[in-house]
Amino acid sequence: MKICIYGAGAIGGYMGVMLKRGGLDVSLVARGAHLEAIKARGLTLVTKTETIIERMPASRDPRDLGHQDVVIVALKAHQAWEAAEELKPLLGPDTAVVTAQNGVPWWYFYGLDHPYADLRLRSVDPGDRQWSAIGPERVIGCTVYPATEITEPGVIRHIYGDQFGLGEPSRQESERLTRFADALAAGGMKPRLFTDIRDDIWLKLWGNLCFNPISALTHATLDIVATDPGTRALARKMMLEAKQIGERLGARFRVDVERRIDGAAGVGAHRTSMLQDLEKGRPLEIDALLGAVQEMGHLVEIPTPYIDAVLGLVQQAASVKGLYPTFPPEAFAAKAPQGRRALPLPELAAS
Repeated sequence: MKICIYGAGAIGGYMGVMLKRGGLDVSLVARGAHLEAIKARGLTLVTKTETIIERMPASRDPRDLGHQDVVIVALKAHQAWEAAEELKPLLGPDTAVVTAQNGVPWWYFYGLDHPYADLRLRSVDPGDRQWSAIGPERVIGCTVYPATEITEPGVIRHIYGDQFGLGEPSRQESERLTRFADALAAGGMKPRLFTDIRDDIWLKLWGNLCFNPISALTHATLDIVATDPGTRALARKMMLEAKQIGERLGARFRVDVERRIDGAAGVGAHRTSMLQDLEKGRPLEIDALLGAVQEMGHLVEIPTPYIDAVLGLVQQAASVKGLYPTFPPEAFAAKAPQGRRALPLPELAAS
């Protein structure tokens, strides 16, 4: 199986090393000093028990790598939108695309027997860029649970976790899903297959939509956000709003709010990905975690006052530092293809 990691950063690099170690034919798309280090010395993964160095083809240009059996898109949601057209040289007739991002995915409504079937979310895919360039029929949904970080170019540190949720958007079993799960397992990772991957997306999103922005606004680590009475109460309010939206759209939550927050507290003094990005001056992943939930709330007519307030605050905090990655205006001007629908965005985040 030929697998390309598009975005060999902290998570993508971790997956690349583990898959290569498991005997897969792996290539990487990366850039900058990280790419140069990979070319010169291989990709290094440092775990609590060992250091693994794997050499594999790596390029900034996907055209150098050719058609793949599987492409794992391990970019932030806004980066994935920007890169959608660049994926095309990797896509053969039967290539599967694994979306390994946090938040609400651009394909969320694809393949559902649902009043909102094939509806587009403009907050994560304005102008249907990914829908058109990649095609939702290629997608394997993925939730990512490991925590990793790039410590220097070409070197990734694994902090904790090895689990990945997987599922077909159509809710059907498939040979390609089984083969990819087997590939992860061969590399020492732990895939868990879901009949409806959206349930696991909501469970992961449930924490990310509150813990990430609250930590970015307060600079507090996860254990503090989840245990301090004030921030815990705010997180709980945001999660309850999101739960109403998810359940209205058919999602099932397998744990309750308090257990989910307690689970986050148990992780310890972890700096969330949004806080890490803020501290390192990198763009914050806001729209896929909060904007899309607000948009879905408008769709099903469920008010989201707590989500709206935190969204407005973190948008402003990121904008002041030049770290809010907005989409170009022409993307929102693009019309959905005939017969397909796109949701209008609310005029104000806190409307």
